[in-house]
Amino acid sequence: MGAVKKILNYFTRSPTQTVSKHELIVERGNGFYSWNRQLYKSDIVRSCIRPFARSVGKLNAKQIREAKDSLVVNPDRYIKMLLEEPNPLLTGQMLLQKLAVQYQLNNNAFALIIRDDFGFAEQIYPISASSVEAVYDSDMKPYLRFCLQSGAIATFPYSDIIHVKDDFCNNDLFGESNIEVLAPVMEVVGTLDKSLIDAVKNGAIIRWLIKWSASLRPEDLKEKARAFAKSYLDTAEEGLGVAATDAKAELTQVTPHDYVPNAVTQQNIYRRLYNYFHTNEKIINSTCDENEWNSYYELVIEPFALQLANEFTRKIFSLRERGHGNRIVFESMSLQYASMSTKLNLLQMVDRGAMTPNEWRKVMNMAPIEGGDKPIRRLDTAVVKEGGGENM
Repeated sequence: MGAVKKILNYFTRSPTQTVSKHELIVERGNGFYSWNRQLYKSDIVRSCIRPFARSVGKLNAKQIREAKDSLVVNPDRYIKMLLEEPNPLLTGQMLLQKLAVQYQLNNNAFALIIRDDFGFAEQIYPISASSVEAVYDSDMKPYLRFCLQSGAIATFPYSDIIHVKDDFCNNDLFGESNIEVLAPVMEVVGTLDKSLIDAVKNGAIIRWLIKWSASLRPEDLKEKARAFAKSYLDTAEEGLGVAATDAKAELTQVTPHDYVPNAVTQQNIYRRLYNYFHTNEKIINSTCDENEWNSYYELVIEPFALQLANEFTRKIFSLRERGHGNRIVFESMSLQYASMSTKLNLLQMVDRGAMTPNEWRKVMNMAPIEGGDKPIRRLDTAVVKEGGGENM
């Protein structure tokens, strides 16, 4: 309850001067997708984002404390638990996936740090909002004012906000929005989808036209048309397969001209979306090879992981704590697209102490073993002493 009270306290802060406002892309309501600035309801956009979000969710967050002569991993238990379970509703994986999706949709993603009475990070919550404003108080201390999806307005100190962004150009604080860039492309995608739906619906239009020589009442016309359809067009009945008319009626077949978008045109539009999100069909369908995946990781995932590490470090730790070597890192042990020969070659890293046996077993999808968290080194790879000799 203490964390909830702290969140509610932010709502009572005095208003400050607005500096800039940034509209976010959010999902509201349910139903069939049509382009109305709701990117996440597009199956194409979601397929572009999903590999990125899932890969980011597999990043392993660790606290590192590095001194002059030592390096300790996860020295503080409260930081380790915060990274594994940032709040009672989410695990660390879910938090990272949430931030990754917001980052891809908006080029901005936000998470609020809740601190205890001593100023230590206690919980982390992702913020889902429809818009956000940068504001400053009389001392020029920055705040972010969010319009939440519930309609409530919340203002938080920027020092308590983990903020990751992309396309950081014109605005002093926010990444550039995707709305203006993707609006023309999504209009075309919506038109293509609608034309395909219309083409399917047109399969049930009138196929035959019967022109009677005599004037008939409307109910008689409907009855004769129904009898003709039952006799010659109903596949469930044993029809003759041949339509016959007499001199009283003239039978004409209506040929529909359905417009179906050219496959090349569709692929070009989809490729524009793939290029914008730095992905391709192989990444989306998990058919890429080792080199293709490594290129995707280094271009897309690694920069995001580095930005996450910097933001978590400077927002969770004080200047004093950072001065003592504390930092957060996000590393990836996922080599799912690596070939078996590459995974086996990592055994050399174990022999040289660069990887622990359990880290290598994790790559091989094997369970850890007792004592496997200690690095080992072959005797012929001992540390070289000054003067060229070996420390045996």
